[in-house]
Order: sequence, then C-alpha cells, then structure tokens
Amino acid sequence: MGKTTFDLAVIGLGYIGLPTAATFASHGKKVAGVDVKQSTVDAVNRGEVPFVEPDLGVVVSGTVSLGSLKAFTEVPQADAFIIAVPTPVAEDKDVDLSYLRSAAEMIAPVLRGGELVILESTSPPGTTERIGEFLVAARPDLCLLPEPGKRQIHLAHSPERVLPGRIMIEIVTNDRVVGGLTPEASRMAKELYEVICQGEIHVTDAKTAEMTKLAENSFRDLNIAFANQLALMCGQLGVDVWRLIELANRHPRVDILKPGPGVGGHCIAVDPWFLVSAFPNHSGLARAARELNDSMPGHVVDRALAAVADVPAPTIALLGLAFKANVDDTRESPAMDVVRLLADAAPGATLLAVDPHVPALPQALAGAGNIGLAELDTALEAADLVVLLVDHDEFKALDQDRLLGRRIIDTRGVWRPADGADGSLAAAAVPSLAL
Repeated sequence: MGKTTFDLAVIGLGYIGLPTAATFASHGKKVAGVDVKQSTVDAVNRGEVPFVEPDLGVVVSGTVSLGSLKAFTEVPQADAFIIAVPTPVAEDKDVDLSYLRSAAEMIAPVLRGGELVILESTSPPGTTERIGEFLVAARPDLCLLPEPGKRQIHLAHSPERVLPGRIMIEIVTNDRVVGGLTPEASRMAKELYEVICQGEIHVTDAKTAEMTKLAENSFRDLNIAFANQLALMCGQLGVDVWRLIELANRHPRVDILKPGPGVGGHCIAVDPWFLVSAFPNHSGLARAARELNDSMPGHVVDRALAAVADVPAPTIALLGLAFKANVDDTRESPAMDVVRLLADAAPGATLLAVDPHVPALPQALAGAGNIGLAELDTALEAADLVVLLVDHDEFKALDQDRLLGRRIIDTRGVWRPADGADGSLAAAAVPSLAL
C-alpha cells in the first residue's frame, strides 16, 4: 500500500459503498475502497462487481483500469473517509453498531488530523457523534472540537438515498442532505459531494441529517402498512384491493402505495426500528406499521397452505426471492421469509423457488430439504400452486394463458384481468392477497 495518500477512502464495498467509490473515482478523485472480505477486494481490483447493479460494472472496470480506484483490506491514509457499512437490527430490534465501531477502529490509526469522516450508513440520531467518540477514544491526540495541543478531525453525516437498480443514476442526480458536528464539517462535506452531485445539497446539523433519512423511510413504511391493512380488509370483503387503491389515488391529495408480501431491503424494513429504539415512548405508530409489515409473510403462508389443503404432497412454485423487482438483493426480503416459513409449515411440500436474478439458492434457505431453485418453465409445469412474490419483469411478461385454471396467489397485483375482461383468470385464481 505504501505511503500513498488518497483523496478519499470508502469503508465498505457493498451496494452503497462500491457505487460511491466508483462514482468519485470517475469524477477525478483518487479513491481507495476498503472491505474486510478479501474476495470483494480481489473482485474490485480485477474490475469486477460482486453483485448486480446496472451500469456499475462499466464504471468500476474503467476506474480500476485507469488506476483511480484501488481496493484494500486495510485503510490507507486519505484526506476524507466515507463509512458505508451495515447497521443491522439485532434480534431484540435494537441497532447493532458493531460494524460502525469496527470501521472507526480501522480508520483511527491512519488519521493525522484535519481529515473529514462522513457516515453514510443509516443510523439512529446521535450515531455520528458516537463515531467521533470511537475515533478520539482510539486516538486521544485528536479532537472533535478545537482543543489546545490536539489535532481536530471533522465528522458529518450524509445518508444515502438511492434506489437499488438506479443507484448509478440517483447517486448523481438526487438531492443530498449533509450535516456536520460543526459548521466546518458541514462545509467540507458539502464541498466533497459537489464533486459528484448534480442535485441540490442541503446543509444542516448531524442529528437532523440522521433523522431525515429515518423520517423518509418510516413514512414509506407507514404508507405500505396502510396498503397492506387495506389488502387484509379487502380479502375479507372480496374486493380487489388493487382496483380500490387505483380509485382512491384518483383523489388529488391521496397517494396510497402498493400492498405486498412484506417490506424488504436494507432501509425501509430496518430504519423505523431505529426510531422505536431511540424513542420508545413516542414511536407507537412506527412500531405498529413495522409489526404489520413484518406479519405479511405469515399471512401469505397461511393463504398458500389453505390453497393446497386438499393436495397430499403439493408442489408450490414461488416466484421471486429478491426484496424488489429486477435486482439480486435478498436482504430483509419478505419473499425469502415466505419461502422459509412455508418450508417449515409444510415439510411434505416441494417448494420450487424461481428468480432470474438470483443464480444460486441463498444460504439462508439451503438447509431446508424441500426447497429447490428451478427455472420458470419447470416450476410452472410442476406446480399445484403458483405464488408470485416479486414483480420481476420476466414474471410480468408471462403469457397469462399459461395460468388459466391454475391455483394462484398474486401478492403484487400483476396478473389481473383488464377492466371489462371476462375475469376468467381471476375466477381461476386468487388475484390479490385475499387474506
């Protein structure tokens, strides 16, 4: 690694860190990417991307070949650092800051004073300050505020707010929120993001920046919970929830999101728990929404079991494993929960999981003896029941004539007859959650 000082070091080369590192490198910065997984570091240094994200591969291979992006397992010296590591929720729904502490411990030895450290990982309010405390605890010669005889470092938070599948577009075009522990840290962070951002950069303090991301994702979680609650109600009434939402959204001030088998991904399914943990006396609504959305995979499983109750050893095709359409990301995926719960609840059933974006059965499902990964045609041919869990383009494009007469649970509202159609598919299937 030598004595090279990089313009920027990005800690964590996952779904956010690698696009961030590659984008800065493509805009003229000399960037070091850091990850604890040697396989990830090796892949990046070959110019390869260890996950699926449109357009990222071209940028990574180009910046690596030009020498503007290099990957390491140890943190080199740099003028600025961006931390983009996971902040998972533990079993008790409290936030796990161990990855952040480890990142701080990796950065601390190479600090000289004057550097900017930005936390991009979504975190509870006050976490940016805690990162600073981790750093100065490891380096007592440093300080967060001016102090005689010590060298100051600058801490800021800028939450990522990009959509998987569109990261390389939105990392540049979306507005940014940056908040420092000091006005100087805010200024430095703003100047750094101006290198890549076409959107407006909004400057605030660190705690406000932290709360902004939590508010954004909790709002979406609440809205999805309302949609899921409507789906449960409509199931009892025999009403098409998708048509109901279409009609309600004709109101100029109503925008109900879509129901589904739950909420997944690294943000919306996790971030509201940060508010619940930080504000236990003021987060009843956020908790209720999280609990409702977390319960949806169980409702889908109950509906599936009821649909094949008369079949002795059913074969069930489960379409989709990713947490959203057209990505390979299975983090917090409700589709994964449905498959796992169904495997436990129906050990005599054969479960055929289909996902064109997930090339191998995820490790979390590999232990169940009755789950296999199958091609779409094979699964449809064998299935007594078809359950649509993710609205991948490949599933939306499926000729619906192939579904006529089949038992179907469509949790995404994809396979619905058009208005005015004879409803033959709906009559032979379950076109909504109907729970």
